[in-house]
Amino acid sequence: MVQECVLPDYSQVPQEAFDIVKATKSLAIIGASPKKERPSHQVFAYLLKQEFKVVPVNPGQTEILGQKCYPSLLDIPFSIDTAVIFRKPEAVKEIIYQALQKGVSNIWMQEGIISQDAYNLAKEKGLNVVMNFCFKKVHILLKTR
Repeated sequence: MVQECVLPDYSQVPQEAFDIVKATKSLAIIGASPKKERPSHQVFAYLLKQEFKVVPVNPGQTEILGQKCYPSLLDIPFSIDTAVIFRKPEAVKEIIYQALQKGVSNIWMQEGIISQDAYNLAKEKGLNVVMNFCFKKVHILLKTR
């Protein structure tokens, strides 16, 4: 079933989103792209300039913006706090299972990534979850609060 892409209202950012951004030290950009026009590239480039340890994840790339790229979340050889997901909604459940294996605490489904089933699964498994908000935009909002 195709879900409509509903743009989020950034005046209504849930507190959990701010809490995740504040607590995150390391994050994986799942679906990172080397193409400058892609949102995943733009968010990755922005976050590299911030206080985070940022890792790109894309099985079709070896490096993005000078950073080693890993084929999957499970291939990253160190711990990750937050998985920021830029994949189709139907791919999110598998990423959640990888996050559980890896010990990732936070799942962040980027703006436009909407899967209530995946959201519910992550919550049932005890993960912190944000859906349909942009990590970069929430980070910028947090800096201006």
